[in-house]
Amino acid sequence: MHGRPRKSATPVDENASALKAAEIRSLQSQFLHNHHNNIYTKEALELNAKLIEANPEFMTAWNYRKLAFEHSQSEADSDRIQAIIDEELRVVEIALRKNFKSYGAWHHRKWVISKGNSSTERELKLLNLFQKLDTRNFHAWNYRRFITGLKNISNEKELQFTTDMINDNFSNYSAWHNRSVLLSHLLEKKFEGYFPKEMFLKEEYEFVRNAVFTDPDDQSGWFYHLWLLDQTVKVDTPVLVSSWPPHGSEITKTTFPIILCFNEPVEDVSLHAVSLQIENDLFKNVTWSPLSTNKFNHGQTWLTHLTIPQAELNSSKIFQVKISSESRQGIISLSGVPCRPWSFTFTVSVSASHDLQNVEEHSLRRISVTDESFAKVDVNSNMADFLKSYFEVTGDYEQPAPSKWKSEMIAGEIEQYRELLTWAECKIGKLTLARLLMAYDAMTSSDISIAPMTHVDEVLQLYSELMKLDPTHYRYYKDEYSLVFLKQVTSCKESLMKYCWQYKESNSSDITGSMCLRLNSLSLSQIGSFERLLWVQSLDLSHNQLHSIEGLEALQLLSCLNLSHNNLSSFTALDPLRFLKSLRVLDLSYNEIGAHTVDTRRYLCSSPLSHTLDYDKKFEEVANGDETVVNFWEAYSIFGGLNITQLDIMGNAVAVDERFMSFLVKLLPGLKWVDGEELH
Repeated sequence: MHGRPRKSATPVDENASALKAAEIRSLQSQFLHNHHNNIYTKEALELNAKLIEANPEFMTAWNYRKLAFEHSQSEADSDRIQAIIDEELRVVEIALRKNFKSYGAWHHRKWVISKGNSSTERELKLLNLFQKLDTRNFHAWNYRRFITGLKNISNEKELQFTTDMINDNFSNYSAWHNRSVLLSHLLEKKFEGYFPKEMFLKEEYEFVRNAVFTDPDDQSGWFYHLWLLDQTVKVDTPVLVSSWPPHGSEITKTTFPIILCFNEPVEDVSLHAVSLQIENDLFKNVTWSPLSTNKFNHGQTWLTHLTIPQAELNSSKIFQVKISSESRQGIISLSGVPCRPWSFTFTVSVSASHDLQNVEEHSLRRISVTDESFAKVDVNSNMADFLKSYFEVTGDYEQPAPSKWKSEMIAGEIEQYRELLTWAECKIGKLTLARLLMAYDAMTSSDISIAPMTHVDEVLQLYSELMKLDPTHYRYYKDEYSLVFLKQVTSCKESLMKYCWQYKESNSSDITGSMCLRLNSLSLSQIGSFERLLWVQSLDLSHNQLHSIEGLEALQLLSCLNLSHNNLSSFTALDPLRFLKSLRVLDLSYNEIGAHTVDTRRYLCSSPLSHTLDYDKKFEEVANGDETVVNFWEAYSIFGGLNITQLDIMGNAVAVDERFMSFLVKLLPGLKWVDGEELH
């Protein structure tokens, strides 16, 4: 482990291990007898202490001591309680000397100290001892934060402690981490000397530069530099970066989605935080939901559907819709910061029969996605005008102004690390330079959603070099390369138009419905920049190297999707598809679905046995008593709520299973074509 070669055990070692194991089994047997019978005598506790000394990771033994403590506490006076606490701390210290990375020992010590009657000064002395033995022991650093909180030691004083530890050893990753934790608190509370943060950040950049220039191959300082960069570039408040429909657009449908994309996950996008007005009437029948959430139930993209009231359908009037944030206290970030005010407007004009006609035309013919089906888009076409308005017309978003000090600070860092790379072949230095260049472009933009791609060629070159220089992390660099490339593609109308194609045979009167964004054969391993693609109805991602389609759920207008010839290895990798209720045509052919006996992503997807999922009667109906169908739960969870009419899945291992194909046809009653063959 950690680069240390494993040594073969000698016969003497094997004999000693066998004797030790026998001793532990004997102690454990006696201990469990005492535990099950609630025996908390002095002899029982001494036996428990021997067992813990032999095996500090035996959590049940630590829990037994807690029970014994509670039992004795109810019958003892204050002097006796103090003696019990001292004994517990002694047992913990013995265990830590045996293994000072024992989770159980550190947790038990924290539990005992929280009972009071203990010297926190003694705890700091003990910590200093342990931190000299292992300066990077994160258990000791976590415990230190606990003790300094009890003693009300200032963050500034602890910050100086991390400075001393780092000066003693630049490679002390735990000290760097603790420094970032302390500074985060100081920044959040806006302590004097730490707000505004320009001077503080400048000093920190200089401090970490001493470390990385001294030993460019040590990663500890580089990780701290990444944290500093994040503190520099991040916007202090959440911002709405794009929407569908876009500001100033005209919609010709009676029912359509409304999508809000923010620069970071937020919560409480609700009726009281967001108002929706049709002409002068406030529309109250609105429910917003996040398309995907983090573990704190915050989402970056939020969705609702708007249906024009029947009274308006027979009217030839073109009327205006306005959507705006009502209160700065409504939509908030994970850190509790309110979103900047925003609003956008669009118009709606449509007849009642229009949508139905398009749906019927779409369902009666098979959609072809071969090269012969497309023609290049005329730069003077309606689509070109649409994209121009999409990129050039923005709503009333209160965008943060470009910060001169931020761009100057990052420019200074770029100069420093370009110099470093002239004399050191440093992988993480190249990676940091790539991140700095992207951050600089973002800092010089007046629109947070569109960064000028001044340095994109240099960034792509850096990631190309890293893929060759560090093949162990090839996939990470490839993903970053793909995301930067897509930022370039979506950075302006002229760039995006190169990938827009016109269907040769299209009866759709909706200009976006007749178009296909073709990002095929680009060696993409990951996709992003979805905030610039909310208008897309047809998307070709075939012949890439995709292993995930995370984020695709934002494209709520998507009706035709080609994912053929990629590296998608499971149905759980397709999880975003379950949010795409407009999806009708899907090509998954020639991926790796079903080829792997163990799906390592399986438990990212809810199962029928999950207590977080409501029981679904439809699954029971589809299964129809066939126990083997439970193996297709992932496919059911993805496709169960969709209305797909055309599906291609050949070339995947799962497609040779006749039971699965029958299950799929039963699951998708609207399916008309499978693998190019019409169903009868």
